[in-house]
Amino acid sequence: MRRDRPGIAPLNWPQAETVAGGLPSATLFSCDWNAVRSPMAEGIAKKLLGKRVFVQSAGAAGLLDLDPLAVEVCREIGVDIAGHSTHTFDEMEEWGDDIAQYDLIIALSPAAQRRALEASAFSHVAVEYWPTLDPTDLGETREQKLHAYRQTRDQIRDRIVTRFGLGL
Repeated sequence: MRRDRPGIAPLNWPQAETVAGGLPSATLFSCDWNAVRSPMAEGIAKKLLGKRVFVQSAGAAGLLDLDPLAVEVCREIGVDIAGHSTHTFDEMEEWGDDIAQYDLIIALSPAAQRRALEASAFSHVAVEYWPTLDPTDLGETREQKLHAYRQTRDQIRDRIVTRFGLGL
């Protein structure tokens, strides 16, 4: 695991059994492109969980930039994801990141679930699949598109609150 890239858990990050409340020590969110759903999840989880859980995101595939509508709807709830850089499982491996540093991978799409299961096949990492609305092709007007993105954002936020026992 490299320590010189922002967002990578430091080597002394607490292990799962030492984190209060039974929370995983490190969680990776994943979707198809790391451009909409998983960056939303990463930003929301970081805001809600603070430093109690190390959170990062990755895509099953690459080549897309962060979606500006995802940035906009997250900003509405006080979550800033504008500085997010998209990356994939393969890029993480190229950078020397070890998937075994995570206790949990949460896949937000079928492609992400497949990739997460492949990446974690020989490790202790648990994989959860949360079917999550892909808002990118929904709506014709700007308001309709924003509505779809808000639905996705709220679906992700609600799942995080429930999964991590936040009871907000």
